Amino acid sequence: MVQENSLLRMTEMLLEYVEISDSRYKKVKETGKKGDFYNEVKPFADKVKSINDRWKEEARKWISIHKPRNLYSQQIDSAAEHIEMVSIQSFFPDASRTRFINYVNSAVYVLKQLTILLREEKKGT
Repeated sequence: MVQENSLLRMTEMLLEYVEISDSRYKKVKETGKKGDFYNEVKPFADKVKSINDRWKEEARKWISIHKPRNLYSQQIDSAAEHIEMVSIQSFFPDASRTRFINYVNSAVYVLKQLTILLREEKKGT
């Protein structure tokens, strides 16, 4: 059984991580200074990945049970991939700005859609 509260918390945390990554990327792009791999990049990316992997699994289960009209498991897969890439690329000023922005926007869209659906579900119970 998918825990809606747990899924909602993970979704909100990932949204926060994507926003943190977006802010960091803007700062890194301005300064041109890369993040230190072992002290900054890896710990952050690992933290995001552990939640992201669980989220992907739970979100896919939730979608297969509830079958929302405007959200599909392929979108969950893409969002999970984009979240992982953004969490790493945000430390590197040479990462493509356009691609980074597209990944962020795509991930944020899916996360917000799922948040809305989960909150509606919660209200209905």
